[in-house]
Amino acid sequence: MPEKIDSSPSYPGRRPIDVLAPAETSSPVIFASPHSGRDYPGELLRNSRLDRHALRQSEDSYVDLLFDEAPRMGSPLLRALFPRAFVDVNRSRQELDPRMFTDNVPKSSDTRSSRVIAGLGVIPRIVADGQDIYGRKLYFMDAKRRLSACYDPYHKALRGLVDEARARFGCAILIDCHSMPSAGGAPFREGEPPIDFVLGDRFGSSCSPEIVRLAEDVLTGFGYQVTRNAPYAGGYVAASYGRPRTGVHALQIEINRALYLDERRITRTEAFEVLRENMIVLMRKLTEFDAADLCVAQAAE
Repeated sequence: MPEKIDSSPSYPGRRPIDVLAPAETSSPVIFASPHSGRDYPGELLRNSRLDRHALRQSEDSYVDLLFDEAPRMGSPLLRALFPRAFVDVNRSRQELDPRMFTDNVPKSSDTRSSRVIAGLGVIPRIVADGQDIYGRKLYFMDAKRRLSACYDPYHKALRGLVDEARARFGCAILIDCHSMPSAGGAPFREGEPPIDFVLGDRFGSSCSPEIVRLAEDVLTGFGYQVTRNAPYAGGYVAASYGRPRTGVHALQIEINRALYLDERRITRTEAFEVLRENMIVLMRKLTEFDAADLCVAQAAE
């Protein structure tokens, strides 16, 4: 029988999430950072074949700090404090990789999704550069504890923020904040500049085009190269929360890490503050978006 790895309680005594709330909520916009958590539990560090630095390759490093002025704009910021290598909340709860476990996963598991096959399910098997996280298999109980301790609180909080915004403003606008490796921003054609931002609206299905256009106009106004839905169209959060016909809009924003990060050392560069100031402008423009216009657009559909 394979040696059982450390099974001490996941995230004991730790807060899995943080909500930076405004003194007064004045906008239906919600900002979320699901992949910038930097609080690595001992369970993961002891059981991984990788060191902390290698595990951090999967982080959307410091994205939460790019958007932490959201409360000043009258909007909350939800951020996961646990790392993506431990639990990935931008996946379905059912996206479990049976190759990772000594015992069977539930029959309801989505074991054939493209993300699971790639090793990037809700409990990731690999880090971003393709290295295996574990040298031996987990027991499913390990995954179950992690989901209860981290995944469920994140989505409970996110659903609560969305419901509150809809009740107060008649709609909710979720901005799902991510970063991408600079390699992911490689130009599609030789001679073109690298991609700085990718706006993902699931090819128009998760978000009002007016919101996407506003974000695109602000970013291109700064001189950034912006694409829509390529190479990232939006993940589980955009797909499952974005329901424009019910008044819930979800837009995924991917930021090229070369704009603010030394990717090898995983440290912020001097350009971080410039980008942060630009994100403050973007947040201000998004939170000033006229929700009444959005409701008119929905009624016309």
